[in-house]
Amino acid sequence: MDIEEDIRALQLDSAEDNNGVVNPENAKLEEVEKSDKMVEVVSDPKEEVQAQPVQTEAKVKDKEVSSVGDKEEEEELNRKRHLNVVFIGHVDAGKSTTGGQILFLSGQVDERTIQKYEKEAKDKSRESWYMAYIMDTNEEERVKGKTVEVGRAYFETETTRFTILDAPGHKSYVPNMISGASQADIGVLVISARKGEFETGYERGGQTREHVQLAKTLGVAKLLVVVNKMDDPTVKWSKERYDEIEGKMIPFLKSSGYNVKKDVLFLPLSGLVGLNMKTRVDKSVCSWWNGPCLFEALDAVEIPLRDPKGPFRMPIIDKFKDMGTVVMGKVESGSVREGDSLLVMPNKVPVKVQAVFIDEDRVKRAGPGENLRIRISGVEEEDIVSGFVLSSVSNPIPAVTEFVAQLQILELLDNAIFTAGYKAVLHIHSIVEECEIVELLQQIDPRTKKPMKKKILFVKNGAVVVCRVQVISSICIEKFSDFPQLGRFTLRTEGKTVAVGKVTGV
Repeated sequence: MDIEEDIRALQLDSAEDNNGVVNPENAKLEEVEKSDKMVEVVSDPKEEVQAQPVQTEAKVKDKEVSSVGDKEEEEELNRKRHLNVVFIGHVDAGKSTTGGQILFLSGQVDERTIQKYEKEAKDKSRESWYMAYIMDTNEEERVKGKTVEVGRAYFETETTRFTILDAPGHKSYVPNMISGASQADIGVLVISARKGEFETGYERGGQTREHVQLAKTLGVAKLLVVVNKMDDPTVKWSKERYDEIEGKMIPFLKSSGYNVKKDVLFLPLSGLVGLNMKTRVDKSVCSWWNGPCLFEALDAVEIPLRDPKGPFRMPIIDKFKDMGTVVMGKVESGSVREGDSLLVMPNKVPVKVQAVFIDEDRVKRAGPGENLRIRISGVEEEDIVSGFVLSSVSNPIPAVTEFVAQLQILELLDNAIFTAGYKAVLHIHSIVEECEIVELLQQIDPRTKKPMKKKILFVKNGAVVVCRVQVISSICIEKFSDFPQLGRFTLRTEGKTVAVGKVTGV
């Protein structure tokens, strides 16, 4: 059966072309072309008659072929893991520039585009911003030189597919940064080594500190701390400056809950000129650095595996109309296939999956950790709000208006006290809701980690407390012990993070 083998080879080829994703439409097209060619090649009418049954047989076998394709697709999907990387740090540390340089070095942006951006940046007399233009695509961001929205981009290394989430560093846009970090598996904390810039970001009120605390709460378990702008005239790849920054950051990272030996890696680089990024920095430039470059470090990061067979959970971060209702989000648990029946929670609306897309490619199935666009039928786009969760019918996510949580108070505004009746804005996965503390249940002793006996009416900065939290409309959350990604949250008031916590009871 030559035709069958041809078709199989075609499917496998197209699987390789598409990042290991079999695009069923392409496969069919190629199949039709192939069989047409087979008929064209045949010149003798007798042979042509013989060619016909072979063709129909191939169609009958199509089901078998597609099941082989499915297996291949699963193997392909399992082969290259996918990670979300969020770039965080103080405004102007060089996050967008570093992100842009990564895309350029990994071949996602061509030389002509770079030249166009260089000219554009020069016209705005901002020569050094041209790399950031790759990530900062809207005009407001380019004029101000500040990232506002979370930029998204994709690149690949030998073993991993990455999605870059370029979070804004400015304090006015921390809520946007939270939505970026809540989808991330690993964080790249960008620190500027330039004289004065590191100090501004690190001091009280600087975004370096707040971003690290938020990243930890939002579940960014692994952190690469990249000391950027090492090529700056005030730094000149100085080991003393690098060591000074590392020395100041380590105690702070420890106090934020990071295990510095296991989960944090420091490395120097220059985002603007691209040194120590794709290849290790030359000894003539930096004689003292013997560690990995950024790409090697990203490839080496290990993150815990998620359960592809668990109940399906995908918090919706965005929605739009495109031949139906399309929702976007990151799969936190379970897998999804075309044709699946799911529920949109908390409204309990039954929907059917029409199509699944990873980046731009249509796929038959997708597992946990992937950023997806899913076209669904059965619900109108205007009836979906970001923060809703697409979940499995047999085991839907709980929808609640009240829950019990363990909170750590970071810094209350103007020495306010934290008591029943305290109001704040709750950020949990893609939800942003106003909430109220209804009751303080018990205080946790920070030394023994056990509840204290005495009844409490209020607590101050630094306290760990178990309390009941209430929201006005139903929200979809899980206990932290069941689904960490859907059970950790932050409380903010007037643009400051006042507490971080985890859901202990729903």
